[in-house]
Amino acid sequence: MTDKTLSYYSHIPRFHVGVDCIIFAVSDDRLRVLLVRRDFEPEKGKWSLIGGFVEGNESVDTAAKRVLRDLTGLDDVFIRQLGAFGEVDRDPGARVVSVAYFALLNLADVDDKVVRSHHAHWTDVDKLPELGFDHLEMIEKAMEVMRRKILTGSLAFNLLPELFTLTQLQNLVEAVSAKKLDKRNFRKRITDNPDIEPTEFIDKETSKRGARLYRFIGNQ
Repeated sequence: MTDKTLSYYSHIPRFHVGVDCIIFAVSDDRLRVLLVRRDFEPEKGKWSLIGGFVEGNESVDTAAKRVLRDLTGLDDVFIRQLGAFGEVDRDPGARVVSVAYFALLNLADVDDKVVRSHHAHWTDVDKLPELGFDHLEMIEKAMEVMRRKILTGSLAFNLLPELFTLTQLQNLVEAVSAKKLDKRNFRKRITDNPDIEPTEFIDKETSKRGARLYRFIGNQ
């Protein structure tokens, strides 16, 4: 940024831009989110999402991927931008606008040693502790979007094997949506989805009768 550019905006108030990562995973058919207990001010002692400030040489997307990588050890994860949170008093430390991102990860892919090094914990979304800042609002909004778009793009299919049964897919969707789905209606919805195709393969390991295997052919 040049001195001339600075002069264009010298009369505009400055504030910080941050990112917060809402990291979900499914474990034991329950949706969980990764939280840390803050050991520094502001909001010391409260649970929160993992976040950070956008550095001068990186984009907002790059900052979010950096934060996610530092927390999980995963470097190539598809995350979605949820939106900006910018209430004037959302952060008692300073004026901060945060851009929130969410991801739905396969728990087996996460580096548990890295997670533990941050003193982070997987918490059931229906048993959340008191959270700092506006992080509860972020989580609730992310859950709403994720449940609405669970079968859009590759969000759910990143957690499944390349070939999966409709029962596996339904169990995953039920875990994320936190509700039981009618089997017949769900399967009709899937057969009408152009991003999912049946294969000639049959699963005989997890199904006694043998269940047809499907694959995701859509784009992220």
